[in-house]
Amino acid sequence: MLKKLLFVNACVRRETSRTNRLGRAFVVRLCREEPYEVKEVILEEEGLRGLDTGSLARRDRLISEGHLEHDMFRYARDFRKADEIVIAAPYWDMSFPAALKCYLEAVSIVDLTFRYQVDGTPEGLCRAKRLTYITTAGGFIGENNFGYDYVRALAGLFGIAQTQEFRAEGLDIVGADAEAILKQAEAELLA
Repeated sequence: MLKKLLFVNACVRRETSRTNRLGRAFVVRLCREEPYEVKEVILEEEGLRGLDTGSLARRDRLISEGHLEHDMFRYARDFRKADEIVIAAPYWDMSFPAALKCYLEAVSIVDLTFRYQVDGTPEGLCRAKRLTYITTAGGFIGENNFGYDYVRALAGLFGIAQTQEFRAEGLDIVGADAEAILKQAEAELLA
């Protein structure tokens, strides 16, 4: 049975997205190293929305009644079952596109991706040993990658011990050789 690789694609401009290019290169590399069953979730096509009063009440009711097989929880089930997770998300507004936040809300389901022990301590329930976060930015990210920091914190909650980030930044700075920067980032991803 093949291991499962979950590729979460938060790239809006897929054909021209530099983040998408790097994310796909990394997925290809992983599949060369080891055969995977790859499931790609293209967030733009999923039509996810943030939780509101009605959807939150429905989610809470389904969880309390133990209906974790409900379609509402399919993203959480896939996330939990993945052996390797790759998230490709452009650096927008100090983090990532809103669709990724909606997806992470859909993944963060008590008793599927994490649970609370008797003393209130959270315990992760996900199988993945590693989550890789790939991003690109027109400017420089520096230490302010709140998107990766948020994803890394959630990975810890979900029991994913290792996270790593790859980035290509400064792509739109006047005089920058964006293609050379991307090629260097690809080389790092493929090393």
